[in-house]
Amino acid sequence: MTAAVDVDAIMNQPARVRALRRAMEVIADRAAPIVDLSRPYVDGLENLPADGRFLLVGNHTQSGSEALLIPYFVRRQIGSRVRPLADRNFANMPGPAGELFAAAGAVVGAPETARELMRHDEPILVFPGGGREIAKFKGEEYTLRWQGRAGFARLAAEYNYPIVPAGLVGGDDVYQSLTTRESWWGRLSAGLGEKLSGRSDMAMPLMRGIGPTMIPRPQRMYLRFGAPIGTATPADVVDDTWAATIKQRTRESLEQILDDLREIRSSDPYRELNPLARHRARQP
Repeated sequence: MTAAVDVDAIMNQPARVRALRRAMEVIADRAAPIVDLSRPYVDGLENLPADGRFLLVGNHTQSGSEALLIPYFVRRQIGSRVRPLADRNFANMPGPAGELFAAAGAVVGAPETARELMRHDEPILVFPGGGREIAKFKGEEYTLRWQGRAGFARLAAEYNYPIVPAGLVGGDDVYQSLTTRESWWGRLSAGLGEKLSGRSDMAMPLMRGIGPTMIPRPQRMYLRFGAPIGTATPADVVDDTWAATIKQRTRESLEQILDDLREIRSSDPYRELNPLARHRARQP
């Protein structure tokens, strides 16, 4: 394992944020009983390079569970904290909310911050779909919205950083989307989102949880870490072509993981956390 480096200090994070981060790490180290209560299905931990030098590429879900479970299990496996690259809209939030993101290790998902982390061999987590991948309209569950997003692949190749796909299933079933993106609501929501944020890709569907309410539906989470994908650039391949190849390989691996996990979940009697089915829950 590489020597510890205080990247927070290098990146000029305030002392209060670093103190909050240490408190959050203590809480995370003691969270095992809470996490184990929902008995998430997790496999592929052996695919995480022990030296912590890797880039995790994951899928966003409507529940946001991936942002908690992926760092938690990585830290428990290799003893290192993951640094999520956050959407600018979230990472730059002012006040306590922004400090909480920073304390969790999140930094703005920009090339310069990613390079700084890679220079110090930090484990990094990125969701190429960004914030636009969180809200899923009807029929979009567990789909990747990576249009035009290849920066992670270029940076991984630049620093020869192995990519580990990390797929999570369950989060898109906590709420049920009632409208499609092409519906009148989808078009209206897209227009409102563009006026408020300047982005037309931040539309929100109409959703429901338990019954007609917004109470989250209990769902078991299924997480898999795929085999590392090498990123060393071949001598006879131009950079842009190689970045596109890495992106495609990562996407295909992550989509396969999501398909496999959905197949596992389909025959799991514990998928809705029914306590009567706990002893029959599918295991890795």
